[in-house]
Amino acid sequence: MARLSESGQPIEPVYGPDALREWEASEKLGEPGSYPYTRGVYPSMYTGRPWTMRQYAGFGTAAESNERYKQLIENGTMGLSVAFDLPTQMGHDSDAKISGGEVGKVGVAIDSIDDMRVLFGGIPLDKVSTSMTINAPAALLLLLYQLVAEEQGIEPTQLTGTIQNDVLKEYIARGTYIFPPKPSLRLIADIFKYCRTEIPKWNTISISGYHMAEAGATPAQEIAFTLADGIEYVRTAVAAGMDVDDFAPRLSFFFVARTTVLEEVAKFRAARRIWAKVMREEFGATNPKSLMLRFHTQTAGVQLTAQQPEVNLARVTIQALGAILGGTQSLHTNSYDEAIALPTDKSARLALRTQQVLAYETDVTATVDPFAGSYVMESMTDNVEAAAVDLMRQVEDRGGAVAAIEQGFQKGEIERSAYAIAQETDSGERVVVGVNRYQMAEKEPYEPLTVDPAIEQQQADRLARLRAERDGAAVEAALADLKKAAAGDEANVLYPMREALRARATVGEVCDALREVWGAYVPTDVF
Repeated sequence: MARLSESGQPIEPVYGPDALREWEASEKLGEPGSYPYTRGVYPSMYTGRPWTMRQYAGFGTAAESNERYKQLIENGTMGLSVAFDLPTQMGHDSDAKISGGEVGKVGVAIDSIDDMRVLFGGIPLDKVSTSMTINAPAALLLLLYQLVAEEQGIEPTQLTGTIQNDVLKEYIARGTYIFPPKPSLRLIADIFKYCRTEIPKWNTISISGYHMAEAGATPAQEIAFTLADGIEYVRTAVAAGMDVDDFAPRLSFFFVARTTVLEEVAKFRAARRIWAKVMREEFGATNPKSLMLRFHTQTAGVQLTAQQPEVNLARVTIQALGAILGGTQSLHTNSYDEAIALPTDKSARLALRTQQVLAYETDVTATVDPFAGSYVMESMTDNVEAAAVDLMRQVEDRGGAVAAIEQGFQKGEIERSAYAIAQETDSGERVVVGVNRYQMAEKEPYEPLTVDPAIEQQQADRLARLRAERDGAAVEAALADLKKAAAGDEANVLYPMREALRARATVGEVCDALREVWGAYVPTDVF
């Protein structure tokens, strides 16, 4: 009996020529760097240089995170990836009542330009590429980054990096939304327009399947719902008057890498092929870069275990290998202790060393797409593609990504998959080493990194000083200009938003101003 893949497709014990009887290499593969990009978005891939090695970091205060970034750079990282705390992700200041107990816990607290200056102090922003995992307030954090770079004498045209900026997946799987879908999409279109003029090398969105996968999505669901969201963003930008080839080259994606290596490689290859076809056939894109699905990968946090955490080193290595063989453009490897607490300096360094060993001590960078033409890989790629395309059709049948979100379709499908995984784990059908098989009777000692609870008061004190020192009238005038722009349909809200932040308006004040005009999203329970 064939084993089933994570997406429910059969994996045969043996594959042979019959698996590819109807398969045409010229149609399905092409050459690396050419349509349909199954084999990778660049002709040479890693034979010229390896992927960008990013490490996701951020905790406590901006000063603590700045110290961690400098350590990562010293260890060879030139791609920073910033984690923000929950209040920042939700557009609240650290001294807001709703922020109590969450300041600095899952990322760094950023309340104003003062914090951003500290976060990137002494870091050459024209030399590093910075990815920011921020969604509803993505415009604010990007503008703060630009303002700090300008203070360092760096032109916006020199800045490179990515903002996640993918609010649709927040409604599906993660929950850090602020505004309703319509104004959220308007804000995203404004970001596309702003960056094309002001920060042209910046990746304006990282359309994310990672968090859907962490919530329980199968590989087919992950790419189907992610690409469906991407289609919605492209439609929004085109409807706002932009030419597809003016913004599509700066779109990027963000996926997970699980331990099921074969299907993960197939997933990445299938996703590239689907996206290239959609961009060419639905949107008429002609710039080759508009057809390229460029993506960042993070190893699967949901598969890490608190039991026997050192085993996670093996899991992360396997996951990273799948991402590399699948052709990722950048990669973050989780630290082995993240199922317990924030990673220590040592575990973060080991995570980076894992990538460096794969890049420089193995032969996976010696040739492009080594699985090309494999009976099993091409068969699995076709199967994942077919399953994902079918799910995308179901999204379209419901009126597109936003309409399907409002009907609870994607969320319901993912929750059913997550429930099935939990049942299989509980029954032992799905083996998790150290959890339901090969357990240890005694727990090994481990000293986790902890966040000082005094950070909340420190941030509140910083905010009190900021409000006492700044020109309050200038802040109020700038926020009034922002609300006026948000209330209309013509102005790009990022320009008045930038001036409000320059005047030292806080993240919470800017988001509250937009809440006054656009309202806050309140989900409807459709189940």
